[in-house]
Amino acid sequence: QVQLVQSGGGLVQTGGSLRLSCTASGRTFSNYVMGWFRQAQGKEREFVACISEAAFVADSVKGRFTISRDNAKNAVYLQLNNLKPEDTAVYSCAAGPLHAASCTRESSYFSWGQGTQIVVSA
Repeated sequence: QVQLVQSGGGLVQTGGSLRLSCTASGRTFSNYVMGWFRQAQGKEREFVACISEAAFVADSVKGRFTISRDNAKNAVYLQLNNLKPEDTAVYSCAAGPLHAASCTRESSYFSWGQGTQIVVSA
């Protein structure tokens, strides 16, 4: 089973930017759909973005967050711009089969990264 290791995150001021990285083990990275989810304290985990052959971003972050992947490096990235306090959460990457029914659903993924905290100060 693929293992995912995340890097990036931390504390940033409102309006700032961060970049999250997620690197996968194995040799079949291009066969996976990759997603990013986040969970704020006291709330359920929510979809942020996913990418297979195309990218899809949640309406709540559209225009501010960008997902990309580099299959040669077995990596997926989440660029977060113009951050707001409501973006404060633990962000997790996930891997699932390339043609999953819906990349916005947690159930489409079989492996998860360790999670990384982002705190956006007002």
